[in-house]
Amino acid sequence: MYEECIELDYTPDLKEPLFIAGFDGWGNALDISIGLVDYLIRKLGAKPFAKINPDIFYRFDDKRPVVNIEGGLLKNIDPPGGIFYAAGGSMVGRDIIILRAMEPHLRWFRFIDTILTLCNRSGVKTIISIGGMYDNVLHTDTIISALASSEDLLAEFKERNVSSINYKGPGAIHSTIHSEAHKRGLESICLWAHCPYYLQGTTHFGLLSHMGTLLSEWAGFNLETEELAVTWRELSKQIQTIIDKNPELQGMIRDLRKAKVGGLWDVQKTQKKVIQLQDFLKSKQ
Repeated sequence: MYEECIELDYTPDLKEPLFIAGFDGWGNALDISIGLVDYLIRKLGAKPFAKINPDIFYRFDDKRPVVNIEGGLLKNIDPPGGIFYAAGGSMVGRDIIILRAMEPHLRWFRFIDTILTLCNRSGVKTIISIGGMYDNVLHTDTIISALASSEDLLAEFKERNVSSINYKGPGAIHSTIHSEAHKRGLESICLWAHCPYYLQGTTHFGLLSHMGTLLSEWAGFNLETEELAVTWRELSKQIQTIIDKNPELQGMIRDLRKAKVGGLWDVQKTQKKVIQLQDFLKSKQ
């Protein structure tokens, strides 16, 4: 069963690696989930070593393969799916497995069994998934909340200003992974960045920097995040310029600030009107 679901190119030599997963799809607000794992893969020099069989878990009519045709010749087909990467050595500080994947359309429990079987065979003890959710927050906020497998683990993150999640509603793949990992005795945590609705269509490099720093300091691996911080400072200037010229955005942000100061912050409610800020950013390029 496992062998049908995964294509293993080689077995990396790892010692009790940390497992970090990011998913494109429902829980990838402002590109936090995929953006962070992409950054980790690049900065840590992670190498691919296994692929998930896309034919089992994805609907190609929903997420079609990307094709590359040049001069009438088909160069390659890139279907939806997931790739496992390995990083380690003295420059990284500890061994890490990174999963970059689309959230599956089908057979969630079989998909998760494939992930956890790989984790078990690789000696993984701790699983971390990264997500991004839209919320009634400001773009200047860096709010992260967590779901953890134990009170002790949650307390470690609370010491780093991470709040515990209170939520009831539709769930992403993260919660199901967490549940199944707990059944197998694995330590697990889901970290969620709270993203402002009015920045839809952009990448929140400030939250990426904050999440990357939090994760690397807690887990004990080396990650330089200044590149993200610099990018966010430049983007923040553009965002503020757009806000200064847009009364509707000003009103939305003013209402959010009032709610925050007045203690009326409600993470369950969101702005009904969404302004696609990327349209403004494109017009400035």
